[in-house]
Formats: sequence, structure tokens, C-alpha cells
Amino acid sequence: MVKPFEGILAVYKPAGYTSHDVVAKLRRILKMKRIGHTGTLDPQVTGVLPLCLGRATRVVEYMQELPKEYVATLRLGLSTDTEDMTGEVIERSEEAVNVTEEQVRLALEKFQGTISQVPPMYSALKVDGKRLYELAREGKTVERKSREVTIYELEFTGIETHGDTTDISFRALCSKGTYIRTLCVDIGRELGYPSTMVQLERTMSAGIPADRCLTIEEVEQRMAENTITEAFIPVDEAIDFIPSHTVNDELAKGALQGQKLSARLLEPPVEQPGLLRLYTQDGTFLGIFERDELKATVRAVKVFLPE
Repeated sequence: MVKPFEGILAVYKPAGYTSHDVVAKLRRILKMKRIGHTGTLDPQVTGVLPLCLGRATRVVEYMQELPKEYVATLRLGLSTDTEDMTGEVIERSEEAVNVTEEQVRLALEKFQGTISQVPPMYSALKVDGKRLYELAREGKTVERKSREVTIYELEFTGIETHGDTTDISFRALCSKGTYIRTLCVDIGRELGYPSTMVQLERTMSAGIPADRCLTIEEVEQRMAENTITEAFIPVDEAIDFIPSHTVNDELAKGALQGQKLSARLLEPPVEQPGLLRLYTQDGTFLGIFERDELKATVRAVKVFLPE
């Protein structure tokens, strides 16, 4: 019996594909069904799309918590109903855009840190069981609750004038749930102009940079050459932001059977409550465990039985 694939395969999503399209295509190429991704990208957006294969789908929720990085370009002078260039223009500046680089830099500074965003109507967010973009296509607008997101870094990278409009480029490192389209609109509003997003690329997701990605064509080629597994990121490496601890063989056996362990018997001892990666002394990954908040015990959260 052929051992199923397991690990994280970082794919560079091309424009014109939904994230689901990429997953469906990779299911056919890799000849496996159990594939999940760590964060949806709009069809016109390119960039890093980590795919979790086999048992690696069990760590999607932890990988999604990591910051994401984008490079984007917004256009001052017009706005659209979708907040990007796929929509219809709903407003134009009456005068040509006139902003300086200094003004742009000052505006960007105001969006660093924790900010509040109202999700766009053209988004996959669900309200009363229906996705917002489905309601938007029906011509409906519903009230959306604002949510807090964090912009860790916001770096100005360029400005270019095109007739009456001006394009501004930037790099953003942000928390999950951040809408870069909405950020583009809000930056424009801060500068006193209608604006919309014209280009977006995700350059890092789940700690994986673009240069670690394979294109869909490269995945096909590696499958044909039987070298695809060389591109996989091991499950435990993908969540290496979670602290690691080891146990002896006797404790490992008990841990895999669901027994709680004394936090003092792990190496090093687990002092703080929270998640941890557990290994045997020979480096075999046993899974994700958690120290109790009140008791000095460690319990299994997601076990990865050695195969």
C-alpha cells in the first residue's frame, strides 16, 4: 500500500484561480483528497497559498494564526463597489490627484498598530448563513460589524502618477482577517481621495515566503519526476513557533494512549500553560499537547501517531 502524502506544500497561486480551484487541481495532480489550505485568496490575487496534505490538515488552525505579508498597489482618484478593479466605478475625483510622498508616508503611519475595519460587501464573510458577496451580487447591502485587526508593518514602496490618478505601492505585514482592499480605501480616505486596490500579491503566509513556493506546473513536473516529497515542509516544522519539549519512551507511550503527563517530567519542564510540540528523545514528533492552566499536567490536543 502506498503511504499517503503528509506535510505542507506551498503553492504560488496564479491570477484567475480561486483558492478552491487550486486545491481541486492539486487533488487531481497528487491523486489525494485530503488537502486543505490556510487562508483564501481572491481570484485576481496572486501569491503564497500553503496547502496541508493528509494529516497536516489538522494544523491548519495554528498556521492561520501567523501574520501574513502582502505587497499592494492602490489607485487614488476613483473608487469601486468591490474595492478593487474587478468592480464598477462608483466615484471619481473631480480634480486630478495631487499628493506628495511625505503625505503618503504620514498617512500610512496612522494605520500601523491595531485598527478597526468594516469587512467589504464583496467578501466571503458569512452573515446569517449567507456569504456577503452573494448578497452583494443580489444588489443587497447589509450592516457589517467592524473588527479589530493588527498592522505590524506598513512600508511605503512607491508612487506613480497616471494622468488624473496616482498609484501608491506598499508592503503590509498584518494579522489574519485583514482586508487589504479595505485598507487601500481607508488610506485613500485619509489622503482625501476615493481609492481602490489595483494589485495584490501575498508574499508570505504561515511563515512561508514566496521563494519556497512551487507553481502548479512545477508540482506537476515534480510528480512526474517522483521528487515532489522533497518540496514538503514537515508538519512540526510548519508550527515551529510552538515551543518544543521531549519525553522518554515510557512517557511517550502513555501520552499516545491519552494519559496526562506531569509537566515537571518533560524536558525542559513546562512552566507556563499553553500549547507545546512533544517529541521522543530520538526526535519523533508525537503531536500537539497543552499544559493545563490550573494543574501542572500536560494533555494531548492532536496526536500524530508515528507511522
